[in-house]
Amino acid sequence: MSDDLSAKPADATTRAITASTCELDPADFERASRGLIAQIPGGRIDAGAGTVWDHGRYGFIDGSEANPDTVHPGLWRQARLNGIHGLFEVMPGVWQARGYDLSNITFVAGDSGWIVIDPLTAAPCAAACLELANSTLGHRPVVAVLYTHSHVDHFGGVHGVTDEAQVADGRCRIIAPEHFLHEAVSENVIAGPAMARRAHYQFGPLLAPGPRGHVDCGLGRAVPLWRPGLIAPTEEITETGQELIVDGIRIVFQSTPGTEAPAEMNFHFPDLGLLCMAENCTHTMHNLIPIRGAQVRNALDWSRYIDEAIELFVDHSSVMIASHHWPRWGTEDLRDFLVLQRDLYRWIHDQTMRFANHGWTPTEIAEHLELPAEFRAHGHTTGFYGHLVHNVKAVYQRYLSWYDANPAHLWALPDVERARRYVDLAGGADRLLEVARAACAAGDHRWAAELLNHLVFADPDNRPARALGADVLEQLGYQSESATFRNAYLTGAHELRHGSMPSAPVRAGGFAAALTTRQFFDSLAVRIRSELIDPAEVSSPIRFHFIERDEWWQVSLSHRTLHARELDVTELDETLTPNPGVPTTAAVATVSLKRSTLSDLIDGTLDIATAAEHLDAVGGTAPLERLLAVIDTFTTNFKIVEP
Repeated sequence: MSDDLSAKPADATTRAITASTCELDPADFERASRGLIAQIPGGRIDAGAGTVWDHGRYGFIDGSEANPDTVHPGLWRQARLNGIHGLFEVMPGVWQARGYDLSNITFVAGDSGWIVIDPLTAAPCAAACLELANSTLGHRPVVAVLYTHSHVDHFGGVHGVTDEAQVADGRCRIIAPEHFLHEAVSENVIAGPAMARRAHYQFGPLLAPGPRGHVDCGLGRAVPLWRPGLIAPTEEITETGQELIVDGIRIVFQSTPGTEAPAEMNFHFPDLGLLCMAENCTHTMHNLIPIRGAQVRNALDWSRYIDEAIELFVDHSSVMIASHHWPRWGTEDLRDFLVLQRDLYRWIHDQTMRFANHGWTPTEIAEHLELPAEFRAHGHTTGFYGHLVHNVKAVYQRYLSWYDANPAHLWALPDVERARRYVDLAGGADRLLEVARAACAAGDHRWAAELLNHLVFADPDNRPARALGADVLEQLGYQSESATFRNAYLTGAHELRHGSMPSAPVRAGGFAAALTTRQFFDSLAVRIRSELIDPAEVSSPIRFHFIERDEWWQVSLSHRTLHARELDVTELDETLTPNPGVPTTAAVATVSLKRSTLSDLIDGTLDIATAAEHLDAVGGTAPLERLLAVIDTFTTNFKIVEP
């Protein structure tokens, strides 16, 4: 392999893998195309000063059955299916727009307007799909929005179909599963900067579309380029069997917490014979933990909830839709589909824990287990998004943690130190590079990637190691059936060749206003630079009055940690201490301001002097300035494939 920085062709090992056949249900192409009645011209959606979505960038996929030798045939098939775009009639009174975002948007005709299921990730995409539906089917107002679950690609485009005024005055209901709002914002708060960076690897938004670049995301073609928004639900579904009449349409709900999302629900339209399985059952094996990071999902409960849906709804359903991909038609087809989905997650769960209870480690189990033929025979139980190797480790982690019980792994050396010692052990950088080249020539890409990762972490300026490491990751990406694995490998290869994107401070995101004040202070506590705090100093508390919320909070520092407590109005005249039992003679400073002003001060987009006209500080601003001085700044695009 060459030391240059260009994308390389497939090598012999990769070509042998990508030349394999992919014999899955050809009826999926009929299903994905069925009912097409209209398309957005060119499949392009523009907004503001740029393009949000451009189907044309993926023209190299459309119409080509044969995969290039740099794309796994299964993933190529999935990308072709995900590229079928337009407005589709699912059944009388129900339409879906697919192929204009990572997810689907569904329109159900009620008595007076549209019931919208999952308004996509981006408002311009949702607005364009609504316009497509209205111009094709006749204009209807949006009278209700259903969020199936708490992931951003299912609510982030809500402002494209409604607004706060329509929701506030009752013209549009927003219905979501219990705890939706908490989960929608909390998943991306405390770990938000890290998760956003890791998502670049999972979804590959910085990769150029092409046979040697971005092909698909597994769940859909790509992630739209737009900042998501959020409108809080007006109604929550709290239990299975709960029934609502929404604009004359009867809906029966099934609560499924802890499955694909911490807050999620399936639901059934009994008078239509329509079942919505949210993102619990799509046309791919899903993630039990995404590589971007999240809480581990409960595979056992996931399987049980699918089984419950079969018992509750299938006999009374003729059509099934989901939040991604295409529908299924026919009661028996629905049953067969859901039974396989149910058994897939149960099999992964049970077999992982069977071998774990024999003392096998997660890497050993993942290397040993192979997906049985009955699952491999169907696209919807194949890992185009999730991956068996990763899902096995997720199940193990849920029960037994990351630790495999080997004490040698209990307190391992950090990556850079371990890398330097491996390079020394190999006999130096040149010798390790020689061994890595031999591994590449033998098609042993995983071993080569491990060796070269050590060399780059020991010496990030070693250009031959970076170049060869990129080449190796690229071949692994070409070989990957899972879109998320391909995107991760190719993004890593790109950053080894060209470096990561420039860093910038992480600012409060589009969900900032939706945070509870408890979540706001919890996220702030993670940013405290404890090494700057004198443990001998007893910090006087600060009383914050957030005037637009009429909330009073006391914030204090104790043993290098931040604590926040909401105050009852009866406490406002009392002398408050940093913590119960910790006396102080310092006066309690009181700062009245909008919470957004405090957020701007924390982010550094506003300084105390400029903010003076926006706040009222009784006792002076010195305590607030001391707090701001110990707050860390997170940055985007931290390094991943190099130290």
